[in-house]
Amino acid sequence: MAERSPDTIADHFRRSCEALERAATDATLLASVAEIAEAITRSYQSGGKLLLAGNGGSAADAQHIAAEFLSRMNFDRDPLPAVALTTDTSVLTAVGNDYGFDHVFERQVRGLARAGDVLIAISTSGRSPNVIAALQAARKLGVVTVGFTGNKPSAMTALCDHVLAAPTPETPLIQQIHIVAAHAICTLVEDALFGPPPS
Repeated sequence: MAERSPDTIADHFRRSCEALERAATDATLLASVAEIAEAITRSYQSGGKLLLAGNGGSAADAQHIAAEFLSRMNFDRDPLPAVALTTDTSVLTAVGNDYGFDHVFERQVRGLARAGDVLIAISTSGRSPNVIAALQAARKLGVVTVGFTGNKPSAMTALCDHVLAAPTPETPLIQQIHIVAAHAICTLVEDALFGPPPS
């Protein structure tokens, strides 16, 4: 295995910190985090649920975020309904086989979502066909649509009520910003619904 110099490894951490610092000072991104948290809070208060979808690393992020809502983020509280549409292999392979991979999230949205729910659709490129299809289906149902993406223009953003655009074109850095933002969103929702964490 080729050795990586400490400078190369340190450079990776520096670039990560720089990207997170850009996010921390991006007024549009920070406002989006607050707006998304408010939309999710309103949905939960009205009996709605959170759905999440993405491919690859974004599928893992969808599952990670769902776990924070359904289990807990910062303190013990009641579970919040959150479903990652990436986890049921029988559904994914059935839909993929019968209708094509572009429909693996769209069919689930049509079957599981209701007006007033929230869909977080994650695509670092903003171009994933199955994520686009899920957003189109969600809008027809009256679901609040949220897009997590990068800083390149894409068709995805026009389908979203709220967009969280990481201020970088690099996929690994986009993913890091997405999960930090998701933790902030979950924290805001927890505090709004259950009060600040006990001291």
